[in-house]
Amino acid sequence: MRVVKLFLSNLKWLYPGMRVKRWLILIPIGMAAVIAGVVLLLNMNMLEVLGVVGREAFKLTGLQLDKPGTQIPFGIGLITVGLMLIFTSLRQVIRSITGAVSPEAQGKLADVVFQRRYLSQGQRIVVIGGGTGLSTMLRGLKQHSSNIVAVVTVTDDGGSSGRLQREMGMLPPGDIRNCLVALADQEHLMTELFQYRFSEGLPGLDGHSFGNLLIAAMTRITGDFEQAVKETSNILAIRGRVLPSTTQDVTLQAELADNTFVEGETQIVKSPQAIKHVMLHPSTVKPLDETLIAIELADCIVIGPGSVYTSIVPNLLVNGIAEAIQASSAFKVYVCNVMTQPGETDGFTASDHVKAIIKHTENKVFSHVLVNNVKPSDELLEKYAQQGQSYVEPDIAEIRELGFKPIIGNFISQTNVVRHDHEKLAEAIFKLLF
Repeated sequence: MRVVKLFLSNLKWLYPGMRVKRWLILIPIGMAAVIAGVVLLLNMNMLEVLGVVGREAFKLTGLQLDKPGTQIPFGIGLITVGLMLIFTSLRQVIRSITGAVSPEAQGKLADVVFQRRYLSQGQRIVVIGGGTGLSTMLRGLKQHSSNIVAVVTVTDDGGSSGRLQREMGMLPPGDIRNCLVALADQEHLMTELFQYRFSEGLPGLDGHSFGNLLIAAMTRITGDFEQAVKETSNILAIRGRVLPSTTQDVTLQAELADNTFVEGETQIVKSPQAIKHVMLHPSTVKPLDETLIAIELADCIVIGPGSVYTSIVPNLLVNGIAEAIQASSAFKVYVCNVMTQPGETDGFTASDHVKAIIKHTENKVFSHVLVNNVKPSDELLEKYAQQGQSYVEPDIAEIRELGFKPIIGNFISQTNVVRHDHEKLAEAIFKLLF
């Protein structure tokens, strides 16, 4: 029964409108021409090979293949024509199928296949963090490998993410949305769509981004936030995977310099007091099994870039993640921020960022620190100073004294903003790997 169904299914290739029949017919014609050409080149008697019917049909063409000197050029001609027919027919069959299944790959199928096969053999990389820093890193890494796992913090309680968290009881999708967009194949179009934010004047929608609403809807459909992220990943055809650091409801808390406690990421950042320590509530939240497996199998683990207390440390506080990183044999590197974060890392040097991370974990979660040592322009520094941000000084000697190996270089992109250059970051990471 199964064989019959398979046969009937394959018969559909011969249905009207499939646009492959003519090319499928030309393939055996081309093969026949190639065989005939080989016969002539081998100096065999074509008329004997063809048989009675073939001999009579061939005589009608008026070709006299028994004359000396005609077999070789005619044989080469037949082989050439036959190969051209086969190649053209196969190409048209593939174009016809591709045009129906994946129109965007039309005309560049070989490039798409090569890219996906090449990237699927890339290094296994786990990137841990959140915010725009993590998505910047992912944009560069996806050009070298599709074996990427992004572990993303879920403590954001502001903006659209915070509203969805409070109103729908779901995990905040904002940072996850940014990472999905960064790993998408059609990144430019997907960025515009997923980052589209509804303007004021639309009750219930104003301030929400389309990507957040899509993940929220998918959560309702699937009944599970983790599954919603996976299904959204399939829609975007991303290169890699995006995983929340935990799927349990969790709140970020902080002890400030004046020994007071603040709850919620938004309130922590707003506080004028310096941050002494951050913690998760509840402290018993666990990671996904997929996260621990990815860390165990990784060739490289990249921590950051991103806000130290609100994007990086919260991931490491999830039970089991820091321990898994320490136990992994992967190459481990922390990517230090270029500029300080207002209300979070005011006045921090590069080594201060490192100290803030190691203070929150008993495990050594990285061995190398990637530090930018090129200052932005004076105009940009002045612009950032007005927002309470300053350049992170690369105090390399202090990093070495802490027991870490600094990786120094120009890793920034200076446009109208100062941020890491995703290509430079990726090149630096893979240079270290190889």
